[in-house]
Amino acid sequence: PTRITASVSLGSGNIINVERESGMGGKTYNKGVLIISGYFRSTFGQEIPLSFNANLVFEQSYGLIDGDSASCAEIYALLSTLADLPLKQSIAVTGSLNQKGDVQPIGDVNEKIEGFYDVCKARGLHKNHGVIIPIQNVQELMLREDVIESVEKKEFHIYPISRVEEGMEILTGIKAGKKLHKGYEPGTIFALVAKKIHELYVKSKPVRPTNQQPTIKKKKKK
Repeated sequence: PTRITASVSLGSGNIINVERESGMGGKTYNKGVLIISGYFRSTFGQEIPLSFNANLVFEQSYGLIDGDSASCAEIYALLSTLADLPLKQSIAVTGSLNQKGDVQPIGDVNEKIEGFYDVCKARGLHKNHGVIIPIQNVQELMLREDVIESVEKKEFHIYPISRVEEGMEILTGIKAGKKLHKGYEPGTIFALVAKKIHELYVKSKPVRPTNQQPTIKKKKKK
C-alpha cells in the first residue's frame, strides 16, 4: 500500500500532479488526474469558479507511477482535505473513475487485496481492515483461502462500490450528500466541500487579477 496526500491553497482551480511535474508519472496516470479535475468542475464548479489549487502526491515514491487505479484514492484525499474530514487509514482503496463520478474497474484486483491483507496480518489484523474495490471487479475475485476465511469471520472486509460517494461514506462514516435546489444537504461531506470552496472563492477576490484596462481621463478644453 502507498499513502497519497493532498494539500489545498488559494488558486485558479488547478490540480497539480507532483508525479508528472517531477517526471515520475506515466501518461495513463496523468490522464487520471485530469479526469479528477473534470469531476471537480462538474460537481462543484457550476455556480462559482474553483478558486483553489491542489497538490496530489504519492508519498515516498521513487519510481515511475502509471495507470489510473489510484484515481479514486486521490479524489478521496482531495475531498477529505477540502471537507477537513479524516479518512479511515485501515481501509485501502483501488479504483478508476470517470468525470461523472462513476467508479471503473482495474487490473490485478486479487493481488491488490491479498497484498494489503498480508500487510495487515503482519502488523496485526483487526476487524476494521478492508479494501474498497470497483463493483465490476467482484466477478473476477479468486482469493486465497486464508483471505476468504478472514472475510467470513469479519476480520477483513471487501467493499464493492459503483460511485465515488459510496467510498467517501465508507471512509468517513458520514453521508456524502445529494444536490438540492440550494446547494448540498446540510451536514454532509459535499456540503462541507462546497462551503470550503466558497470560502476560498471569497478570500481570493481581493487578490484576483483583472483584465480591465485602466481608464485615462482627458482634460476638458477651456
